[in-house]
Amino acid sequence: MIKTIFRNTFLVGLSVLLLCAGLFFGMQYSQTEEETYAALRQEALYAEQGLMLNGSTYLKTLDDVNRVTWIAADGSVLYDSETALPADSQGDEVRSALEKGEGEANRPSEGGKSTMYYARLCADGTVLRLGRHLSVLHYALQSVSPVFWVLVLVLLISGVLSFRAAKQIVKPINEIDLEHPDTNTYSELTPLIEKIKEQKMTIEGEAAQQEQMRREFSANVSHELKTPLTSISGFAELMAQGLVDEGKMREFSKDIYKESQRTITLVDDIMKLSKLDEGGLDPEWQNVDLYELSADVIGSLRPVAVRQSVTLSLEGKPVKVRGVYQILNEMVYNLCDNAIKYNRPGGSVTVSVTPMENGAQLTVTDTGIGIPKEHQKRVFERFYRVDKSHSKEIGGTGLGLSIVKHGAQFHGAEVTLTSEVGVGTSISIRFSSAGPSPDRE
Repeated sequence: MIKTIFRNTFLVGLSVLLLCAGLFFGMQYSQTEEETYAALRQEALYAEQGLMLNGSTYLKTLDDVNRVTWIAADGSVLYDSETALPADSQGDEVRSALEKGEGEANRPSEGGKSTMYYARLCADGTVLRLGRHLSVLHYALQSVSPVFWVLVLVLLISGVLSFRAAKQIVKPINEIDLEHPDTNTYSELTPLIEKIKEQKMTIEGEAAQQEQMRREFSANVSHELKTPLTSISGFAELMAQGLVDEGKMREFSKDIYKESQRTITLVDDIMKLSKLDEGGLDPEWQNVDLYELSADVIGSLRPVAVRQSVTLSLEGKPVKVRGVYQILNEMVYNLCDNAIKYNRPGGSVTVSVTPMENGAQLTVTDTGIGIPKEHQKRVFERFYRVDKSHSKEIGGTGLGLSIVKHGAQFHGAEVTLTSEVGVGTSISIRFSSAGPSPDRE
């Protein structure tokens, strides 16, 4: 952070200094031009007076600082002090002098210099022109060179001060005690401290909530595992002590098998949830056809539905979503399995797959016992059961809808539930960013 503040502060100072230097150089450049033209104008006036009194011989006595050219009214050159250079009698300054009495011009010449010309109309109708070879840029730089070194010194001082200022700005922030933010002594940091306190309270609240959920989950797991294991242990103990006659042995064996299967299912569901929570899956993302997947799930559950006297049906059309096949299969399976378990004899379960704008929706609707309104918000919680006696009777683990919820979150999907007691339940999963199957459009 110190580097960022130092860099930004230093760049601001540098920009201001460069801007000031540019303005100063521009002013110096303009002033140099004006001073040069003023000098040429004054010298031309004196040269004209000497020319009129002594003729062209006077021009030869002038020093060689300026280039002196005497031009007749018809444009012919009467005299030029620099005979080695071609005389130019058609410049803008000459034409301006013939028309207005005087003229100025600035043209580049050999050696990368500028030649500044001033022409004056003499009393006899001729034109006297003075030219001065001058690198205005070089002269201006020479003029501002002392200022340049001052700017360099100021820049160095600015760098040192910027670094010190950056350290002073960051120091109070680094000294903030995150465990005890109330000890802050800088009023300027009060808004930041308030944000830190709010965030700390939020984190502590979330941590407490997570700890509470962890404890509840552990207690629920212990209870759910203890129940079937206690039954298995009791049955086995009676059988081991020879207290069960031959007629009851088969019945007890069936009960032991039933409870062990319930335990295995519970452990499997817990492992699935743990993987979804902790990101322990190594998923293979692919385009999954929800219609085809639903057909496979219905096919695998049809024997269970037949035993329950429940009719399964599939509606809609093929549509693909980007997802993990294994998780999507678990989601649809749990929805259909719950719809069958909590249905009534002669009831039905309908799975519909519908393409939506920028997505797809899968809905499982049953004609079962329904969910009371006060329980609808909690049915996706782990181990939550509306009717514990009924759930135990049908062998539910209380984790099916929780797996659906976590699977939907994994895919960025939205789950909605509508239910009416005695009428049935409908659960929908809305997937985003999906399109229809390319070969079924």
